[in-house]
Amino acid sequence: MAVRCHAAAALVSSRARLPSYLPPLLPSARPRPGTTRGGGYRRTAVRAMGAAPSSPSPSGQAPGKADNASLSDEELKKRLTKEQYYVTRQKGTERAFTGEYWNTKTPGVYHCVCCDTPLFESSTKFDSGTGWPSYYQPVGDNVKSKLDMSIFFMPRTESLCAVCDAHLGHGFDDGPPPTGKRYCINRYCVSEV
Repeated sequence: MAVRCHAAAALVSSRARLPSYLPPLLPSARPRPGTTRGGGYRRTAVRAMGAAPSSPSPSGQAPGKADNASLSDEELKKRLTKEQYYVTRQKGTERAFTGEYWNTKTPGVYHCVCCDTPLFESSTKFDSGTGWPSYYQPVGDNVKSKLDMSIFFMPRTESLCAVCDAHLGHGFDDGPPPTGKRYCINRYCVSEV
């Protein structure tokens, strides 16, 4: 005979309710007046996390590099290593404290491996102790933010290349001055120029 967990049964019960002071986990089936279907809660959650639902067009992009942003998935699979494709296109994460960029102090600019857009200057890099390259400020508007709900009950802010939407890593509000931001970036997403 199977042992039944009463707490789990209560969570899935149709009568289970969240306390009234908590926001609903999923948008209502019916849109509220003045909102589009399903977008109201997401926009509110994104703003509450300090991220913009969408970012303005990138500035500071190297001339002639926009052509790389229109590469198909098949072209990117041929151009990128297996690891680069996994991280940038399938939102993967590499192991911490590995690779060439997590502990380097070489001056330069780090570019997106998919479209060659400049993303971070080495002068904004700092040691966060996490084992991933960390920066406190991107180049212009070349990095955008998006709410990441891939881990249930742990919303995060995903960092993406603003030109080609490559997954770069995640952003946090525990960085050093002057921004207080920490962009925790996967090394497979960037190349140093």
